[in-house]
Amino acid sequence: MAAFTNYQLKKLEEIFDELEYKIRYGKGHFNSGYCVIRDKKVIVVNKFFDTSGRVEVLLEILDRVPDENDPPLSKKSIDYLHQLYHRLSEINE
Repeated sequence: MAAFTNYQLKKLEEIFDELEYKIRYGKGHFNSGYCVIRDKKVIVVNKFFDTSGRVEVLLEILDRVPDENDPPLSKKSIDYLHQLYHRLSEINE
């Protein structure tokens, strides 16, 4: 598992906010550690995950969540995501 920071988590939360998704941290029986309620644009992440776990789950969700009805991301957000994905791929090599 990669080591991510609170700053990186906050930036990812801002990107989801830009997509008009609400992120909640709660407990539940999630097989994957999260639950996405698309029609309400709510994402529930296991509250027991540490910062790195939360970042990795949010990156995984981000691969699946946006669709043609969501607002486009800003260039700044897209650039930041490229940096995060690049870092994650370097760590996983």
